[in-house]
Amino acid sequence: MYKMRTGFGLTLVGIVLFTMTLLVGCSDSEEQASQEQQAREAENAAAEEEAASREARAKRDAETEALDVRILVSASIGSDRRLLIEGETNLPDEAQVQVIVERELSRVRWRERVDVAQGQFTAGPFGPGSGLPDGGYSVTVELSEATVQPESVQQRIGEEGEYLAGELVAESRHGLGQIATYTTRFMVGSEPRQSRGDAQLLQTP
Repeated sequence: MYKMRTGFGLTLVGIVLFTMTLLVGCSDSEEQASQEQQAREAENAAAEEEAASREARAKRDAETEALDVRILVSASIGSDRRLLIEGETNLPDEAQVQVIVERELSRVRWRERVDVAQGQFTAGPFGPGSGLPDGGYSVTVELSEATVQPESVQQRIGEEGEYLAGELVAESRHGLGQIATYTTRFMVGSEPRQSRGDAQLLQTP
């Protein structure tokens, strides 16, 4: 009789353990299915968000007019024989431009980064403390890559400068989209002298 009760008890224990194993297995399966469902939902949400972003970007591109970039530069020589640059442009306010002055004979350069304000910018004075020697100088104004521009400027010119247009626009040397570059020449001296091209003469005091 004792053996029967013992055997019956062992059978019950076995049934309980088997049932618990089934329950644990079902629970694990349900948890795995839930995790897979959540992963699928997250992937679908990400795909929908990306599609919406592409659609919005395409719509913005279609609605944004190309910006035909214009830049004009004038220069003057101060009493210290250093160069002052003033410019006008249709680039948006807060656009960052780099102004570079280079002496043609020695290739020595001076540069300054300035912001456009109400369609204008100023830079300088450029040159050594002793003043600029007579000779030819090139002045380059370069719109910096869109990646370093304020968000308000990026909205107008594009995240890679794709809205820029015109003869001043070219691909960036660093592969960061389009930029705009304007270059002109000036002659510094007390008397007119022969120069290459149509450089404007800046009379020194």
